[in-house]
Amino acid sequence: MKKSIAIILFIFIAAIAAVILINKKKSQKINFKIIEIHRGNVTEKAIAIGQIVPRQDISIKAKIRGILKKKFIEVGDIVDINTPLMEVNPDPTPIEYMQAKRKMEIAKVAMDNAEVECNRTEQLNKHKWASQQEYDDCRQLFDETKLRYEMARENFELISKGKIEMAGIKIDNVIRSPIKGTVLELLVDVGDPVVPLTSYQAGTPLMTVADMTDLIFKGTVDEIDVGKIKLAIPAIITAGAIPDTKIHGKVTLISPKAKKEANSTLFNVEIEFSDTNIPNLRAGYSAIAKIVIAETNNVPIIPERLVYYSNDLTYTDVCVDNDAKIFKPKKIVTGLSDGMSTEIKNGLNDGDLIVEYLKIKP
Repeated sequence: MKKSIAIILFIFIAAIAAVILINKKKSQKINFKIIEIHRGNVTEKAIAIGQIVPRQDISIKAKIRGILKKKFIEVGDIVDINTPLMEVNPDPTPIEYMQAKRKMEIAKVAMDNAEVECNRTEQLNKHKWASQQEYDDCRQLFDETKLRYEMARENFELISKGKIEMAGIKIDNVIRSPIKGTVLELLVDVGDPVVPLTSYQAGTPLMTVADMTDLIFKGTVDEIDVGKIKLAIPAIITAGAIPDTKIHGKVTLISPKAKKEANSTLFNVEIEFSDTNIPNLRAGYSAIAKIVIAETNNVPIIPERLVYYSNDLTYTDVCVDNDAKIFKPKKIVTGLSDGMSTEIKNGLNDGDLIVEYLKIKP
């Protein structure tokens, strides 16, 4: 008896649950929104991620070895060509100093001996006791030893004093700017050792100077988009620090070689700015460039989400009778798309009505 009552109670509860579920499904209804076809613009863009940098920045290095004695500039200072930047105090090792001094002294002895011999040969030549060829050879030897002495003396002065003048060209221990620009960074402090730039060593970078009136965008684009990008096509750059400022430019470089970053294949691109007078623009800003691949203006458009595909054909749902709410699929031909809006090339005209289905809760 109790078992029968339990079964009946279970069936009753299940029936009530089924009725509630059916009513809930019936209470859900499909709503819709009618959208009128209108004209607009569609722009297909490729995204490049990178930085705003100077077109060219110069790493300043010393020509003599020593210790940084003085700085004449600070970060942010604007400098002209030949503006003094830093002063390096020569600091040769004792061995280097003595070697340079001894080479100078040896060269001086050789020059003096050659001069004495040359004078003696000259007197002999006047009395016809020495040939002209002997005198010419002696004179050439004296000239060569004199040059070697001058080279040794200049090297010793450069090592010991840091200042010399050769062939009218002044070489000193003051480092000067090779370009007109802005000091971007200082890489050494007073008292730091300085290694000179030579053909055998890179030298110590002292600072970076760049022309801040000639900034460009350097970034990367994905391999999916690089085939669509052409030189000289327009782009709009937005820097993260000044998002309200839109910087217009054009593509000036597309790398012919890809590089791998985090399992992605990327290509380097450069964009030159059309306007160089942009306030608050600084080197190093992270930025995004939207490169215009293609665009159409004043064409019929519909939302991209209302386009669907079936059997390799493109459709959207149109409103045949707005009063009776009669809708049917219609085949269309689409054109350019930017992911939000799609160009309609055939199948719909201005003023046509399409439907967007909205499933809402009661």
